Amino acid sequence: MGKTSDKYDAELERLQILLVETQHWTIDQGRKTVIVFEGRDSAGKDGAIKRITEYASPRQTRIVALPKPTERETSQWYFQRYVPHLPADGETVLFNRSWYNRAGVEPVMGFCKPEQHVQFLVDAPAFERILSDDGIVLIKLWLDISKAEQARRLAERIEDPLKRFKVSPLDAEAQARWEDYSKARDRMLDETDHNHAPWTVVATDDKKTARLNIIRHILRSVGGPGAAADAPDADVLFPASKAKGRLAP
Repeated sequence: MGKTSDKYDAELERLQILLVETQHWTIDQGRKTVIVFEGRDSAGKDGAIKRITEYASPRQTRIVALPKPTERETSQWYFQRYVPHLPADGETVLFNRSWYNRAGVEPVMGFCKPEQHVQFLVDAPAFERILSDDGIVLIKLWLDISKAEQARRLAERIEDPLKRFKVSPLDAEAQARWEDYSKARDRMLDETDHNHAPWTVVATDDKKTARLNIIRHILRSVGGPGAAADAPDADVLFPASKAKGRLAP
């Protein structure tokens, strides 16, 4: 265990150094980067984001995790509440859940109308095409997890007092509505995976392996110094277009 942990720590440090170098390049070049983290509850979004941003520029990096929309926001154009958080030149924005709430939790939990869900799946690619055409590098990650591993992590949250802020009233629904979430995920990936903003799937049952591969993918997607990063493990991280039969059922 000690040797495995030491190997992970050493590789993480190496990648974090490359993240710093790559962000310095994006700031110098005025590049705008958006990284969307989606996935089932407990799939490891928080942990991955923490390692990515640990040594990032505090002025050019923002993590966006929006609360439940206000009554006014629910009456706006759906994407409107997300637009103010998009990056300016040289900035990197990480969405810890994003506009894709309307493709997952909202339809599964009945927080939106079926026709709103359908309209979102039509509109999302067009919205993202606008972002891409404006020069934003948009990286979309779906963090996948098995039902058994999710159950273990959710139970661990309840028992650990340091994870109190991770506990959500919706946690109990994650397992109870597992099949509904699977159907929503499959439809989302099928209808919103496109060339200018493709989905990338990450198998996250092994958190540490997932984190390293996520960072490698981000580095290579952003480019500059990041292009020197090793290619991610194809058994851990792969395009949504090649995910058939590989997603947690």
